[in-house]
Amino acid sequence: MVEMVAFSPSPGTYEVRAVDGAVSFARIPDPTDISGDMRYVVTAVTGRNPLELQDPTWLSPLSVELANRQPRRQGNSYPLAFERIAQLFDHPCAPDLCVLHTAAHRPTSHRGEHGSLDVVQSRAPLVAAGPGIARRGLVDGWCRVVDVAPTILSLLGAQPGVGTGPTGQSNGEVRLARQDGRVIFPLLDPATGVPDHVVVVLMDGANANVLYHAAVDGTMPNVGWLVDHGTALAHGAIASLPTVTLANHTSLHTGCHPGHHGVLHNAWFDRATDRQVVTESPATWQESMQWLFSGIETIHESVHRLRPGALTVSINEPADRGSDYSTMELMRRGQVRRLMEGMPDPLPLADERWMAESEEFRWGSLVDASALRQATSIWGGDHLGVKYPLPTFTWVSFSVTDAAFHHGGPHSEIAQAALKDTDARLGQLIAAVDRRGVLDRTTFFLVADHGMEETAEHCPGDWGVALAAAGVAHRDEASGFIYLGGPGTASGPA
Repeated sequence: MVEMVAFSPSPGTYEVRAVDGAVSFARIPDPTDISGDMRYVVTAVTGRNPLELQDPTWLSPLSVELANRQPRRQGNSYPLAFERIAQLFDHPCAPDLCVLHTAAHRPTSHRGEHGSLDVVQSRAPLVAAGPGIARRGLVDGWCRVVDVAPTILSLLGAQPGVGTGPTGQSNGEVRLARQDGRVIFPLLDPATGVPDHVVVVLMDGANANVLYHAAVDGTMPNVGWLVDHGTALAHGAIASLPTVTLANHTSLHTGCHPGHHGVLHNAWFDRATDRQVVTESPATWQESMQWLFSGIETIHESVHRLRPGALTVSINEPADRGSDYSTMELMRRGQVRRLMEGMPDPLPLADERWMAESEEFRWGSLVDASALRQATSIWGGDHLGVKYPLPTFTWVSFSVTDAAFHHGGPHSEIAQAALKDTDARLGQLIAAVDRRGVLDRTTFFLVADHGMEETAEHCPGDWGVALAAAGVAHRDEASGFIYLGGPGTASGPA
């Protein structure tokens, strides 16, 4: 079940242990780097170094992943592991121990899983096409999830400015008030222009290898169109740790790691108030942005600063602060039922077999049908009786991919159905932009919040049983954040 355990013995020092070895490392500022990045130094190794391989290109493309399902720790890669582990422990509510599960582990009945440090669970797709984007097709490259927001802002004309950089100190190379990411300059080609509009489509939980293969084999022709007319990074965008939804949705919108923007996980424990924080549930996720730290700026807020009077739109996306239209704001006002009025039955662009067989697929399809209707209505100029100008920035999150990839794993029939349906919805969104006559002035980004890995059929279990049997008082938040101590953790170690 357990791949490795990470902890921070003291500020700026970290230790990672596996069953066959351990590594200690330290974080120090790099005075030679004008971006203000940190430098990491290994201080001790015992046995096998569990973080020795940190190659972001590992287990890519799809044929390589399929030949190495559920890789053992000796054959796995943990890209950018030092940076991703260290940032986690900068958060005041960081756990005492971060337990990272193996590629094979099934903490639930799901055949697809994410949340850990390894490359398949970390790798999200990244495709961009339109004005300002190089037309290179599928290229041998990678980036980080935190690089997406500064790249979009640079594309829209934002110049480097003074703010807070990766070290937490003042930095003159940022596009957001607080920024860990960098502009992905190989993605950009200023000679192709500056877009008037940017549309981001997030396909939650989409395995990058699977999605790129589907774009090539015709399962996802609209994604294929984006790849052909732009650039796709073959080794994807590496998600922040933990590789889960709310943490990385927020990283995409802020350019910051979870330990720096504040939304640490889908759930964690707040020692200061001695209570649990849950950000991903039907009752709470519309309120998740309340946990953003002071000084954090969202991409919506940055676009407004860059282009006063711009309309920004956030559809089915919890990280919505600063947007002019937001699905989550309708939820906060108790008006979300309006989005379901007149929804056709059966749903269009929804696979009939899996609509009948999977409740998760059915719910995700309903949510995504609503997302598409919101997006096309706003781009059509009239939504829920309100007139809208053309949006400068639009974010649309689709969720059925995450539901299907969890249900059957990324290589399953249900996953393929979800990709096909979501691609058709993407095509409808592109058509809505085209109807307004601005397709040649609009840049599209396709992203995900994390990857998804096929678990082993017979590898269930819960390490909490072993901890309890050993008499270790603890609480486990979101399956892997271990807080030591008695009931609550206020009395536990800092």
